Amino acid sequence: MKTIPIPDHSPDPTNVVLGLMRIGSLDDDAIRGLYRAARDAGINAFDHADIYGAERHLCEARFGDALRLGDDEREQIVIQSKVGIRHPFFDFSKEHILRSVDESLQALRTDYLDVLLLHRPDTLMEPEEVAEAFDELEADGKVRTFGVSNHTPLQVELLKTAVRQPLAYNQVQLSITHSPLIAQGVAANMAGLDQSVDRDNGLLEYSRINRMTLQAWSPFQKGFFDGIFLGDREEYAELNDLIDELAAKYGVTPTGIAVAWITRHPANMQVVLGTTNPGRVADAAAGSEVPLTREEWYRLFIAGGHTVP
Repeated sequence: MKTIPIPDHSPDPTNVVLGLMRIGSLDDDAIRGLYRAARDAGINAFDHADIYGAERHLCEARFGDALRLGDDEREQIVIQSKVGIRHPFFDFSKEHILRSVDESLQALRTDYLDVLLLHRPDTLMEPEEVAEAFDELEADGKVRTFGVSNHTPLQVELLKTAVRQPLAYNQVQLSITHSPLIAQGVAANMAGLDQSVDRDNGLLEYSRINRMTLQAWSPFQKGFFDGIFLGDREEYAELNDLIDELAAKYGVTPTGIAVAWITRHPANMQVVLGTTNPGRVADAAAGSEVPLTREEWYRLFIAGGHTVP
């Protein structure tokens, strides 16, 4: 499976990540089966957040309790978590970041996070407070790599006025059918076309220039939690016909092609899965290195509802 080289990061994370926001109700055997399916498929990266589950840190605790990873296994994988959402508000205060990371470590039964992401932009953020928290977490060996989620380029730049650690990741929503991140640049400067409206301030190009790895969440969603496009022949018949054609050509499932559309992009993105089905994990992982041609990539883009002028 393809990996994403990250400076000062070991091991290199795979370009398919297993997201664990839905494991709160699974029993230990099911969690272990899901984890083993990911590892057998070559996946070494696992995504958490402090808010995942019916109560804070629940999914982290289910993962930690079910797996109880030994030192050797722990060193072979990448565990990331996110902090900053406290319904109904956001909180990037030093106190909250430090407390939540400690709670995540306890729940996960690990001494460190490979990656910590700031989950949603906190408009009341004080960059100096975040910097103090990051410095303390790094010095104590609790977090090895830092990043953000759902942030714009200027929000990242604001953090960088105080934060000295590289911000290596930005987790954002992206799928074939929900791709303003990409679609706007394809149709730039076209008056009257909704696709040409800039909704993220050039985030794709900014991330490539600054060597930030984009992580795509909801990679199979039609829009913002509107259901998945895979198999939806009422709204996306042409897209699904094309996906089936390419799946047959490359010997993978439609899930693998949906993953490949993202991983084919030269920005070297990661795909964050949300499934709890071991079979779908394997199907997704199979798309990691599918070499879609430039023409095939654009055909999927157009079939997904986007304009190529």
